[in-house]
Amino acid sequence: MLSIALAAALAASAATPAWHDGLDWHGVHVSMSQDAQGSYTLAWPYGQRVIPVQPLHTDTASPLFDGLFAMAQDDLKQDSVTAIRDGAFDHGQPIPCQCFETGLKWPYVWTRDLSYSVDLGLWRFDPARSRNGLQFKLSDVRVPSAPQGLYVMQDTGSGGSWPISTDRVVWFLGAQHLLGDKAFAADVYRALGNTLAQDRQYAFDAGFGLYRGETSFLDWREQTYPAWTADNVVAIGQSFALSTNVLHYQALQLAASQADAHHDAKAASDYRAQAATLKTAINAHFWRADRGLYMSYLGGDGTPYDTYDLLGIALAITSGVADGERARQTLANYPTWPAGSPVIWPERADQPIYHNRAIWPFVSAYALRAARTVNAPSRIAHEIESVMRGAALYGSNMENYELLTQGQHVDEGKLSGPVVNSPRQVWSVAAYFAVVTEGVFGLTEDGHVEPKLPTSLVPMLFGQRTSITLNLPDRQITLQLPAHHDGNLLVADRADTHGTSTVVTLKAIQVQDTPLRTDAPLYAPTAPAAPVLTADAGSWHVQVDGKVMLFINGQRHGSIDGNGQLARQPGLLCVNATRIDAQGLESLHSPDICVGDVTKMAGNWPRMWMASATGNYRVSLDYANEHGPINTGITATVKMLLIRCAGSDEQRLPIVMPHSIGVQHSTWGRFAAKAGAGCQFTLDDGFNMSYLTHFAHYTGGAGGSDGPLNQADVRELVIAPLATETTTP
Repeated sequence: MLSIALAAALAASAATPAWHDGLDWHGVHVSMSQDAQGSYTLAWPYGQRVIPVQPLHTDTASPLFDGLFAMAQDDLKQDSVTAIRDGAFDHGQPIPCQCFETGLKWPYVWTRDLSYSVDLGLWRFDPARSRNGLQFKLSDVRVPSAPQGLYVMQDTGSGGSWPISTDRVVWFLGAQHLLGDKAFAADVYRALGNTLAQDRQYAFDAGFGLYRGETSFLDWREQTYPAWTADNVVAIGQSFALSTNVLHYQALQLAASQADAHHDAKAASDYRAQAATLKTAINAHFWRADRGLYMSYLGGDGTPYDTYDLLGIALAITSGVADGERARQTLANYPTWPAGSPVIWPERADQPIYHNRAIWPFVSAYALRAARTVNAPSRIAHEIESVMRGAALYGSNMENYELLTQGQHVDEGKLSGPVVNSPRQVWSVAAYFAVVTEGVFGLTEDGHVEPKLPTSLVPMLFGQRTSITLNLPDRQITLQLPAHHDGNLLVADRADTHGTSTVVTLKAIQVQDTPLRTDAPLYAPTAPAAPVLTADAGSWHVQVDGKVMLFINGQRHGSIDGNGQLARQPGLLCVNATRIDAQGLESLHSPDICVGDVTKMAGNWPRMWMASATGNYRVSLDYANEHGPINTGITATVKMLLIRCAGSDEQRLPIVMPHSIGVQHSTWGRFAAKAGAGCQFTLDDGFNMSYLTHFAHYTGGAGGSDGPLNQADVRELVIAPLATETTTP
């Protein structure tokens, strides 16, 4: 009897068109059915989920597509709460909030998770709850001596949070959709001015024209940055990330348009100028021509890293930072696997699965937006199918999936993962909404209907039908199939709107469509150890482990095998190395080894020093900050170093001292001095996240309920002359 039943089930599965009533993946069959009352049942070998009738619905030829839209609504209903909680706030007690919690395993609200979710479409489905959550992430200041204002919060994070991480400006990506509420719009404008001014003061580097700070969302250091950052995040705070800079560009654009709305022509002009120069700087520094890709991040001295992330690239395309051929090329050159697109590439062979070797649906949704921007049918279809498949396989909109199998967990010993994987993760729920509203029905942010539907999806969505429909709270959208669709992309031929109903007649066109890149190597090589430099009669003897590529002061120097010599030159010489494998992939960089004339000064402030030569100098502090662990907290120490040199204007440099393990160097800055000039150094207070009123609720570490804290054990002032030109072989 068992064999007969199994044979019947297999026969039924074979008779069901793929992606209609179900799908098959890696030997697993899932099915979606609908009863007479309109409820759906999603079933797979180990369980099932009954999905109640939902207020919104799609009407297509695919019960799977329609049922997953109902499931996304049911997931969102479960994420809609009256209180949130986190062990690090109010001792884990519930905090009233009519908002979205982040997921089953993450019952709190985080700035980036919520903001990306709102931007992907939650503002359409529950604007009040979206606003409430965003409002929860704003705060005024509780330190009377600090600049007052309304600021977006950077959540607890790397080295004690901001400005090691600076992607809090993602908040404006979500907030821009909710400006119809006048009180909220006023808060947005105020927070824009305060937050952007603060980031300009403490995170902007005028020399590069870029904002410093960690990659957005990719905040587990060892997964994406060199392994040595596990114990020292200063290099991350010194570095520049593509995603975070694009988010600043978008925030500046919003600030300009809001200044226009407030009739402040000067502010609007200033914001537009800052946005324009930032776009130029991003394209000048992050574009890697030999790869045809935008790099994920750069070292603090401009060192190029051969690593890429899909969210940064997608945001660069959709924001307009990447335009024309670069936009098309960077998406086409970012690799895919059958299950979907990885959030980083190349992967790390020594790291567990989480951001590494993983698919995240919300990032896939941004890749879908980017693919629509550049008219890439194969990529549009690939991202839609990836988001759908993941939700169908596991009966919820999961946080993430393993790249090669789209598994929710793969057992590989110490590399097993995803390490954490929460059901009904709110930005994954938003990703499915984006697949439906934007990816299939072409609903744009401004309410226009601009379908860009790959013809490869016609069998799934239309079957034998000639039309499909989306029913939203305030409108109905119907797409009508043309008699012939021989091209690769369906777009609007004409649209007729009557009241809240829009009927779009489609037409097929043929666009240039680069095939998905499926030939990329999976793993990058492991980074080498730091070079060893020893003084050797007018030169530096360099010893490295095997054949490596040497970088000096941020510039590629050349390959070296085992040993070599570097000529001594005036100024600081900072050397690191990478390894390049047989496939041409380059590892992440080793730590820097810096040699040259260095002056260290201890004692009381102010401290005095005399310049030996006219030129530029690098300055930092030796310090210890043991107020919290490397991976979290709100007490990164942020100070302003005031430098007054005879014959020169005052120079102000932000100095960041994140949580440390023992004594280490702070972030560094550049200043200029003339030969023989006496310089006075004074350390003034800066600003950190503990200064915000909201963090009085933080009970997970220092700087919270026990009061603001922006202090470190400051040791020597460290000064070194910068090289006047790049060292050459």
